[in-house]
Amino acid sequence: MSRILTIAAAQLGPIQRSETRASAVARMIALMRQAKAHGVDLVVYPEAALTAFFPHWWIEDEAEIDSYFEAAMPSNETAPLFEESRRLGIGFHLGFCELAHEEGRRRRFNTAILVDKSGAIVGKYRKIHLPGHPEHRPEAPFQNLEKRYFETGNLGWPVWRTMDANIGMMICNDRRWPESYRVMGLQDVELIVLGYNTPKHNPPAPDHDRLGNFHNQLVMQAGAYQNACWVVGAAKAGPEAGVDQIGGSCIIAPTGEVVAQAVTEGDELVIARCDMDLGRSYKASTFNFAKHREPQAYGMIVERKGAGPLLSA
Repeated sequence: MSRILTIAAAQLGPIQRSETRASAVARMIALMRQAKAHGVDLVVYPEAALTAFFPHWWIEDEAEIDSYFEAAMPSNETAPLFEESRRLGIGFHLGFCELAHEEGRRRRFNTAILVDKSGAIVGKYRKIHLPGHPEHRPEAPFQNLEKRYFETGNLGWPVWRTMDANIGMMICNDRRWPESYRVMGLQDVELIVLGYNTPKHNPPAPDHDRLGNFHNQLVMQAGAYQNACWVVGAAKAGPEAGVDQIGGSCIIAPTGEVVAQAVTEGDELVIARCDMDLGRSYKASTFNFAKHREPQAYGMIVERKGAGPLLSA
């Protein structure tokens, strides 16, 4: 008997710098109610979904930086989303900026949580592959200061059993790195959910601009196929505070095929009925890890961070 999980990637249009969390949450609740009308079990919201994507700006005032972070989850502003989840019986994934107090100090992370149909948090992930730079680059049309505002995630890539499926999370740039998928693949992941904020323009490499949507889809399709799992990516899209971001929210099957994709750059639901058993035949054949992986040959992957001497040298 198939295990069908009906999933919605809940793409958000831009959240401007002046927009309140209450407004963003109201938009997310509106999408969740639409999802309920379509029989959705799980809604996937974008990365940093509660505010404009502030790492695009150089900010020196610590209080202003903290204003983009959540010290508690749920908070007063986000509680209505959890209440609606519980009322409707729909799970969700939410990306937000987390202010934590750990190891005797304040810490900032780019974080996502997985919430079940009862409105309870069942899993947390903190972004590991932080892109961009920590230094001020005032000559750039906009910046990517994630390395300034966030610490590298310290929770690894866990997989949780919830909603009758093995579900894992990653965030934005993680999707470009095969290690992100494989660590979860080695835990028999069946569904990976993620959000992203990806500019159309890449200031350090403008020749990549024309390939932004292609690369976005390419890496998620490869990760889905090579690990025989569903991948759901939800974008924050459109022109936000002077930065135009791609859309392309999509749902990808374990076959590597895109089964549903956004057609706008605004608030939009992308929905698919996803059979959690679809990847079984791939896990039993082409990607039978126990039979075909040769980890003794992969040592360099964890021994080196950057490119180094040739093995043949």
